[in-house]
Amino acid sequence: MKLYVYCVATDTRPVVESLVGISGCKVGLMNADSLWVLFSEFEGAAVPVTRENILRHEAVVRSVLDNTTPLPFRFGTLVTEEQLRNYISARSDALAAKFRAVNGCVEMSVKAIWQKSAALGHQPDSETEKHRDTARLKGAGAAFLVAKQREILGDKALSESAKEVASWLSHLLGTLIRAEHTTLRPNEKLVLAAAHLVERGCLGRYKEELKRGRDARPELHFLISGPWPPYTFANIDLEFKTHFGVS
Repeated sequence: MKLYVYCVATDTRPVVESLVGISGCKVGLMNADSLWVLFSEFEGAAVPVTRENILRHEAVVRSVLDNTTPLPFRFGTLVTEEQLRNYISARSDALAAKFRAVNGCVEMSVKAIWQKSAALGHQPDSETEKHRDTARLKGAGAAFLVAKQREILGDKALSESAKEVASWLSHLLGTLIRAEHTTLRPNEKLVLAAAHLVERGCLGRYKEELKRGRDARPELHFLISGPWPPYTFANIDLEFKTHFGVS
């Protein structure tokens, strides 16, 4: 039998008596090197990805987030008790550093959607006619090269526009975020996905600045969610895979 792990917590002993975890199992608490690990027993090789299981995982982690900032495991992390204790013992300094990094913080998610045509702007009719004339005069091969050149220039323009959006958002939030992780997808409708580590005391001002930013950039549609546990800034499940090869 393996253990399904939810998160690692410090400072105070979490209350788990009323928590129901994956597959309806009772949530337990393990003390390892002065850290508390929330877990439940699990039989099987993999955890079914169902809405119910995902919500139960999130509910267990969020119960800790109400009082302190935990280091959450990604959904589906299974370990043996020996692997868990060995990992915490071997990585005690690194875990302490991660706790310091996220202490007193939550994660906020910001996604930006755009219309690529608006980001590129419309090419003047004279330019369009120029490319058509070139294609007529020089044949199909030239038409292909002209089209390819326009595609390359368009991709470059989209990339620069996406970088501008990311820079603008980072500047807007400034010192209100302790850390950030941003992914840009210039050729997609969802152009930007950002995770921000925000101190709890700054959440009000953070949301106000985002509202101000939304008003200033009507060409962008923003999707904002949180607060969440700091999944993006923990990565302890990745370390499990690297050092112990667990699923």
